[in-house]
Amino acid sequence: MQLGMVGLGRMGYNMTLRLMEKGHKMVAFDLNAEAVGHIAQQGATPATGLDDLAGKLTPRRAVWIMVPAGTPTEDSIVKVMAHLQPGDVIIDGGNSNYKESIRRGEMLKEKGIYFLDAGTSGGIWGLENGFCLMVGGDPEAYAFCEPIFAALGPANGYAHVGPMGAGHYSKMVHNGIEYGMLQAYAEGFEILHKSSLGFDVHQLAALWNNGSVVRSWMLELAERAFAKEGGDLNEIKGWVADSGEGRWTVQEAIDLDVPAPVITLSLLQRFVSRQDESYAAKVIATIRNEFGGHAVKKEGGAIEAPKMSPDGGTHG
Repeated sequence: MQLGMVGLGRMGYNMTLRLMEKGHKMVAFDLNAEAVGHIAQQGATPATGLDDLAGKLTPRRAVWIMVPAGTPTEDSIVKVMAHLQPGDVIIDGGNSNYKESIRRGEMLKEKGIYFLDAGTSGGIWGLENGFCLMVGGDPEAYAFCEPIFAALGPANGYAHVGPMGAGHYSKMVHNGIEYGMLQAYAEGFEILHKSSLGFDVHQLAALWNNGSVVRSWMLELAERAFAKEGGDLNEIKGWVADSGEGRWTVQEAIDLDVPAPVITLSLLQRFVSRQDESYAAKVIATIRNEFGGHAVKKEGGAIEAPKMSPDGGTHG
């Protein structure tokens, strides 16, 4: 099958390679001409723009959008839509908000163009292991594009999960679960690392990956990271980003009256990681000093002695 790929970042580039390895013919475009040149050397047909990409595809066309969520995705869909015909299919494989995917699908439907939202998981390992694909949209368009999904996914690693929006909705919840799993592993390994018993966290990660109930691919990646970076992780700054899907999962839980404390707190912990100095913690420290005379640390490392309460003691 022939497919146009818009976006040759970490995911799009590897997806293009995997599809070509499975015998599909790829037409590729990216704003980065160097990336286009590299993928052309691997066998893809290069495109100089979205109009050129559409022109090099044989009807019935299928175009996969693999660019950052938000404005880049919106712009790419609107621009490529202008060069497609009724019956053609646009697939959004990025981390778009499912509500935006429903809106875009309705917009394309007015032009007679099909839209599939494909929640895509697998990261940089997808080239080797395959990508897990959760696809929403019209069943007939899904059936037309199924050879693409079958090539990208491992065995039993792709499925049509519902109408427009369902693919990105399921990926949103998938990533919310990921937040909670990551936080649980992180907290457990920090307890081990700070223990006075001298644990080797790499050893334990490797051990747990053999028969333990907490074994997982994520734990395998932790084992790999500890082996590469060392258990102290001295070269890594503890600043954790979020792609937005954790926030959307929490908001959806609120809207549906579903208690989701683990995912919610995992999201908030990522915000904590971005603070070099917490103003909130300063407020707590100074109030505790005021009501209970508890010691506070000053800039430069000095510790101010506790204030004595009127009865001669300290409180709190």
